[in-house]
Amino acid sequence: MEEILHKPYLTRDRERKFELMCLADLEFDYINPYDSASRINSVVLPEFATQGVLCFFYLITGHWFMFLLCLPYMYYNVRMYMRRQHLVDITEIFNQLNWEKKQRLFKLVYLIILLFLSIFWMIYTALEEHD
Repeated sequence: MEEILHKPYLTRDRERKFELMCLADLEFDYINPYDSASRINSVVLPEFATQGVLCFFYLITGHWFMFLLCLPYMYYNVRMYMRRQHLVDITEIFNQLNWEKKQRLFKLVYLIILLFLSIFWMIYTALEEHD
C-alpha cells in the first residue's frame, strides 16, 4: 500500500508543471488565452479528485501525519471549488497571470515536499520491517 500512496504526487507534479508551462506560453504570447485557459481548466477537477482520494487513503490506512499534511491542501481546493474560483477565467487571465503562476508554483513546491515525505516514510517502513 505504501507504494501506491506516493504515485499520485508524481501525476500532480506533472499537472502543475503543465499548468505553469501553459501560463508561461501565454505570458510570452506563444498561445492564446482561450487555449491556455481550457488546457489548465481540463486538469483542475482531476487534480481535486486525486487529492481527495489520496487524503482518503491516508485516513483509512492510518497514516495520520501524512493525512494532516494533506489536509490544508485539500481544504484550499474545497474552498476554491465552493467559491467557484477553481477555474481560470479566459477574460481575466492576463490580469491574474502573476497570481496564477505564484499559486501554481506554491502548489508544486508543496506537492514535491509531500512526495519526498511519502518516499521517506515508504523507505523507513521497508527498512523497519526488514530488521
